[in-house]
Amino acid sequence: MIYTILGLQWGDEGKAKVIDYLAKDFDYVVRFQGGANAGHTVWVGNKKFVFHLIPSGILNKLVKVVIANGVVVDLDEFIKEVELISSETNIKDRIFLSNKAHIVMPYHKLMDKARENKSSKAIGTTLRGIGPAYADKADRLGIRIADLFISPEELKEKIARAFEVKEFLFRNYYNIYDYPSVNQMFDELLKIKDKIEPFVSDTERLLQKAHKDRKNILFEGAQGSLLDVDFGTYPFVTSSNTIAASAFTGSGIGASSFANIIGIAKAYITRVGEGPFPTELKDETGELLRKAGNEFGATTGRPRRCGWFDAVATRYSANINGVMEIFLTKLDVLDSLESISVCTGYKLDGGKTIDYFPSTVETIAKVKPVYTKVEGWKEKTFGIREYNKLPVNAKKYIELLEILIGKKISYISTGYERDDVIVR
Repeated sequence: MIYTILGLQWGDEGKAKVIDYLAKDFDYVVRFQGGANAGHTVWVGNKKFVFHLIPSGILNKLVKVVIANGVVVDLDEFIKEVELISSETNIKDRIFLSNKAHIVMPYHKLMDKARENKSSKAIGTTLRGIGPAYADKADRLGIRIADLFISPEELKEKIARAFEVKEFLFRNYYNIYDYPSVNQMFDELLKIKDKIEPFVSDTERLLQKAHKDRKNILFEGAQGSLLDVDFGTYPFVTSSNTIAASAFTGSGIGASSFANIIGIAKAYITRVGEGPFPTELKDETGELLRKAGNEFGATTGRPRRCGWFDAVATRYSANINGVMEIFLTKLDVLDSLESISVCTGYKLDGGKTIDYFPSTVETIAKVKPVYTKVEGWKEKTFGIREYNKLPVNAKKYIELLEILIGKKISYISTGYERDDVIVR
C-alpha cells in the first residue's frame, strides 16, 4: 500500500500532525523533495517537536523513515535532528539518507541571502539555500552525499569547480568578501562524514524492495502544491516539485499505482513570504486567524498571511495532484466567528468571473475574490472526535467545501493533539 500526503495550499496546512497520525499504519515514511525550509510541527502530549528534514513519522516507534534523493540536505540540520530524536526514541536502523541526495553547501545559503538582499522584488525565501542548491543540481554542479565517500582529491575538486563562479559573483557583484574557502568547506565535510555514514543508503533500492515485499509506504510532501515550481504561483514558489507526481522521481520507487493520495487543507488559508494571495485578510479577522491558529513559521518565525478558504485554488491543487480525499485541519480556529466567507470564483479586471486558477501571478494579483458567506457556529469544536458531535453549521461548512472542491473530506483535525481527529 502506497499513500502520498501533501498540502493543497501555500504550505503550513498541518501536514506533520496528519503524517504522525497516519504513520502508525505504515512501515516507511518518505520525504521526497524540499529541504530544511520545511517546518513540520508535531505535538505528542505536551511535548512539541519541529522537524525540518527527518520525516514526521519517526515518532511512531515501529516506523522507518527515509530522506530520499529528491531532497536537498543541510547536513548540520540533519545531525541536529538526529541528536534530538535519539534522546527521545530509539533510532537504530530507522533513519535512511539517500546517497544521491544533494548537499546544501555554505555558499548556497550565502547566495540565497545575497540574492534576496540584492533583488528589488524579493521572493521571500527562508534563506536556507534551497533554491541555489537545486540550481546547482540542474547545472550539474551539485555535491551529493555519495561524493563524501569518493577520494578526498576528487571531492575537493568538485567543491572548487562548484564554487568558482559563485566566488567571483560574491566579490564582484554582491560585494561580499566574508565566505568560507574551498579548504574550509572540504574540511567540514570530512568532519561530518563519519557522523552521517551510518544513515547513508541506496534508498531507492530499499524502497523498491519494501514495495516488492508489500510493505506500506507513506510519502510525505513538504511545502504546499501552490508553491510547486511548475504549477504554483511562479516565481513566488519553492524550488522543487511539491505535487504527488514528484514522489516517483524524488524516491526512485517507480511509477507504481498509489492506493491513495490525501490532500491536506486548512479550514482557511495562509501564505508565508511574497506573492499574490486573493483572499488575504489585512484586517481584524486576519489577525484573529493568525493568533487563534498560531500562524507563525516553524522555520523562520515569520507571521503568516491569513485569509478565507479559497475553493478555486484548492480545487486546482486537488486536481493536479490526483487527490482522492481531503484531510481538513484547524477547523477549531474558526470557532469564534459570526460568519465565514468562502471564495468560489475570481472576478477579472473586465468584470468576467472565472472558476479556475489563472496561470500568471500578474493575473492572480488583480483578481477579486467572489465570496459565498455562511453562518459561523460560535461553539467550541476543539478536541471533538466524532462528526455527529460537531455544531450543525460546522458540518454545513465542511459539506460546502466538499461540494466546491469535488472531493470527500474524510478526516477533520480539531486540535493539535495526535488523536484530535474526526474520521468520517
